[in-house]
Amino acid sequence: MGVTVAAPTLTWLRAATPPLLYGVRLWAAVCLALFLAFWLELENPSWAGTSAAIVCQPVLGASLRKGWFRLIGTLVGAIAAVVLSACFPQSRSGFLLGLALWGAACALTSTLLRNFAAYAAALAGFTAAIIVGDELGAVGGPNGDAFQLAVARTSEICIGIVCAGGVLATTDLGSTRRRLATLFAGLSAEIASGLGRAVQQLPASLQEEARTQRRRLALRLAGLGTVIDQAAGEISNLPFRSRAIQAAADSLFDAIVAWRLVATHLEYSPVATAGVSRIWDSLSIDLVAPGVIRDPALWQNNAFALRAALHTALRRLIVWPTESPSVRLVYDSMAEGLLALRRAATGVLLIDQPGLVGMPRHARLRVPDYLPLLINATRAFLTIGAASLIWIWTAWPSGTTFITFATIGITLFTPQEDAAYAMARTFTAGSVLTVILAAVIEFALLPQVTSFGGFCIALGLVLVPAGALAAQPWQQGVFFAMQANFIPLLSPSNPNVYDPPRYYNSAMAILGGIVFAMLAMRLLPPMAPAWRARRLLALTLRDLRRLTHGKVPSSSRGWENKAYSRLSALPESVDLLQAGRLGAALSVGKGIIRLRRIARRFGLDAEVRGAMDAIAAGNSAEAIRALGHFDRALAALPAKLPGAGPRLRARATTLSVSDALTQHASYFDAKVPA
Repeated sequence: MGVTVAAPTLTWLRAATPPLLYGVRLWAAVCLALFLAFWLELENPSWAGTSAAIVCQPVLGASLRKGWFRLIGTLVGAIAAVVLSACFPQSRSGFLLGLALWGAACALTSTLLRNFAAYAAALAGFTAAIIVGDELGAVGGPNGDAFQLAVARTSEICIGIVCAGGVLATTDLGSTRRRLATLFAGLSAEIASGLGRAVQQLPASLQEEARTQRRRLALRLAGLGTVIDQAAGEISNLPFRSRAIQAAADSLFDAIVAWRLVATHLEYSPVATAGVSRIWDSLSIDLVAPGVIRDPALWQNNAFALRAALHTALRRLIVWPTESPSVRLVYDSMAEGLLALRRAATGVLLIDQPGLVGMPRHARLRVPDYLPLLINATRAFLTIGAASLIWIWTAWPSGTTFITFATIGITLFTPQEDAAYAMARTFTAGSVLTVILAAVIEFALLPQVTSFGGFCIALGLVLVPAGALAAQPWQQGVFFAMQANFIPLLSPSNPNVYDPPRYYNSAMAILGGIVFAMLAMRLLPPMAPAWRARRLLALTLRDLRRLTHGKVPSSSRGWENKAYSRLSALPESVDLLQAGRLGAALSVGKGIIRLRRIARRFGLDAEVRGAMDAIAAGNSAEAIRALGHFDRALAALPAKLPGAGPRLRARATTLSVSDALTQHASYFDAKVPA
């Protein structure tokens, strides 16, 4: 009986220990930052404690990475505040207008960038607001103290960042790199397994299941970027090639596209199945056998050997003789899939053994759609401008704090897109709870405390449970608000001042700014997920049609990067069919580039022009007929003419493009703006 009772207790303790340890680390970081700020007699030590609280994350790599980018954002924001003060030395309205424009620029940049780089852009916006608020004072204008204030606030914030990083780095070894390797290996094995099953003639029900699996995998791949960024922040004696690993993750999109090409062609041309049904067995390489390659442990523990085996297998597929364009399509698509999986194995190796393999291609900055950037920038400009007008109209003594937290809220919530309002609402609820808790600590406990140790214990009563709860998946926004807003509300100083009117006025300004930002997200909402998905599909189709005319790209890499960015930006809540359509557009675009290049090589530009015109006009049926005509023109060329292999592969490409146009005719025939 004792064992029966103890087992659930031990399970609960194991689950509760990591969050509680994180809460203790958070508390220790804040106390250390405040101790140093008091010891150095800084003007506003609360910003040191606040920075330590905000930088702390349950994941070590995330905390260190966030701290590094917070340093960058703080410096940029401080410089911006000094420049604003120099540009508008005697104009409060110009000063506030400049702040609104700067906030809009930071909101735009934070939407353009990803993960912690986006956080640095947002931080540059509200760091400038913090310094501007201190310079403006209660109801005045710029006073010329911007440089001194910038140095003071930057020093306070940097102390908090360094303290948080030091506490976390000395108490947590970090496990994100291992988690990334596990995720990478699992996704690679799942995609490899699907590619292996694609050569089997599956019934219609399983074909639909495979399509759904591919679309879900494409959406899951988009989440790898966050884990890669977190892993880059961990301290290690090995370098971490984050851009190269991201490029390796992108190659898994290529593997999914190859899987789709094989599965779709065999579904629409079952006659080709006889020539490819035993393709895996014919490769005769143990490590790429279907029952082996689907094992994630193989990808993690034997990636180097797997990489070599995949290379051998794809070379065999490339040179495998066949005179059938249909079978050639399957062989070449399988080879492209194996090549993509080989790059993925390189990515797994790069996580733990960056010196063993060469540097693959690098991922680049991607802009899937400019409209969300402009919407977010406009919302930030209007929010900051409206908050400034409210302060001027009311002459509120705490109006600059109101502006500061409105700026913080709008730049913090904006990059969350369709989840922004929900995040703002939970953050507001957490802020209300924090106001109550901070008041209890401020007026019931702290007046009884006479030492810094007692002060730290009082802080721990809120910070430890807030941190532990913030590390849980339930209502994270509420507890993160407690973690972030507790120290600004408490506003500790040495000696401490207990002034209820000051506290409630400051609390009202902080809470009012956050609520104002929440209302702005409600009144000026981001693009709805369905609208964003429709725009991404329309932009991709427009760009695909542009590929049919003009200069032929030297490679398909630019097109692939553009398609990857839109697949990554596709909202998770939309119909999975949209991901399938983007994947089809990706393969059709690559096919267009390949066909135009082969047509130019063999003097068949006129023959391929009909297909390109039909695709550009959104006429899939005519495009399929024209592709058949181009295929016959290729077949009619003399067999002795050099380039028989590329011609056969071009004929296979016509089949893959035709398959995609047939499967997604309603999409490729849609009307889009020129």
